[in-house]
Formats: sequence, structure tokens, C-alpha cells
Amino acid sequence: MEYVTVSAKIPKKLKEIMDELGIKPGPIIREALEREVRRRLLEKIGERARAISKDLEHISDEEIAEIIRQYREGR
Repeated sequence: MEYVTVSAKIPKKLKEIMDELGIKPGPIIREALEREVRRRLLEKIGERARAISKDLEHISDEEIAEIIRQYREGR
């Protein structure tokens, strides 16, 4: 896996407290960024799913069941 460096400015007092408590910022920053990326990707997927659902509203449940049946039989 290839890595890049990102940086953030934080208040000096916060850094002093982190040092006193032995808190390493790397893992915390990485986890926070991963969590935010995951949240935004899920949000984006949800928006796309809602748009697709709206586009497919006109298709009846029976038609969908028939399409699934045909797909399964074709395999």
C-alpha cells in the first residue's frame, strides 16, 4: 500500500495535552478520515439509490418479478 502525508494545524495547548497523555495523532486522524469517507460514500450511494428508485416507480411489482424469473431462467 502506498501512503501520502497530510497535515493539520491544531492549537498548541491541544498538542501539549496530547503529548502529556501519550496520544499519537496518526491513528486517530486516519480513523476519523476513513469514517468520514465511508459516511460520505454511503450518503452518495443513498442519493443514487433514491434517484434510481424514483426512475423505476412506474414498473409494477409483477413486472419486476417477471424480469427476475427470466434472469434466473437464462442463467
